[in-house]
Amino acid sequence: MVRIRAFEDAAEAASQGGVSWGGAATDKVAEVLVKGPLHLSTGQEAVAAGVCAHLGHADLLTSTHRGHGHTLAKGADPARMMCELFGKAGGYNGGKGGSMHIADFSVGMLGANGVVADGLPIAVGAAHALKIQGLDAIAVAFVGDGALNRGPFFEALNWAKVYHLPVLFVCEDNRISATTPSAAMTAGENAASRRAEAMDIPALRVDGNDVQAVSEAAGRLVAEIRSGQGPRLLHAITYRLKGHVSVDPASYRDPLEVQAALENDPITLARDKLATRGLAREAEGIERQARDEIAAAVATARSAPAPEAASAYTDVLTVGEGMWQ
Repeated sequence: MVRIRAFEDAAEAASQGGVSWGGAATDKVAEVLVKGPLHLSTGQEAVAAGVCAHLGHADLLTSTHRGHGHTLAKGADPARMMCELFGKAGGYNGGKGGSMHIADFSVGMLGANGVVADGLPIAVGAAHALKIQGLDAIAVAFVGDGALNRGPFFEALNWAKVYHLPVLFVCEDNRISATTPSAAMTAGENAASRRAEAMDIPALRVDGNDVQAVSEAAGRLVAEIRSGQGPRLLHAITYRLKGHVSVDPASYRDPLEVQAALENDPITLARDKLATRGLAREAEGIERQARDEIAAAVATARSAPAPEAASAYTDVLTVGEGMWQ
């Protein structure tokens, strides 16, 4: 959780020219080092950590446009991720994909996705492939509450149920779709779990800011999927502490709502639980280690070379004779 938070904080500062969310200078360099859209998952760390704690190396995962946390929790390299955000050759996509296209097949991370809800049918396809091949692994698809009204959500759940696929759908419900509260445009209470249950897919709702609760619920659902019981859905209620993108001050939000969310910060809650068990010093050490790790990733990304100009003509789909390959 603290590795994700440190990564998001560093990426945010780099996207704002070395200025942190609170407005304090964190770097003497004013240059904007992360260019293009940057969607942060700050405040949602308990969902990524609680779910991915139950996944093995062979398990597959798809993410959303807000996917740094899921990618880190699945085991991707923070330095290579930061290089990708900085547009450097050492990034996962050679510096050409940016934040919303990070993937690492070596750890089962099939990729983030800039198209709302479109990671779900990819995960379902992956789960179908796992079943056909008889592999002992599952697929997990993270999705935001803003995707609940899009066709791919319904299509993916339907296919998964009809073909009894080993897939876990995780609705990371941060209660806002870009800049609009989701409740104003989503029919039905607890829409994610209710819509899954309408397709006869068992679902659990959980406090997405309580990492222990998320872990316990995810562990139960993952065990059921691994035992051949078919798809499941986890509906985790959380909160996005930052704006839609890293340069969005989110002034459209009620300050009292934001203050309440800050008091329910998942990392603070986890830290307090550890302190009550006499592990405050260990928690401090873990947080310090995470910050040092991400600081090293930033240093690596800043010093890494930019892609060669010729690389612009690689990784391009051939659609006919004479087209670039």
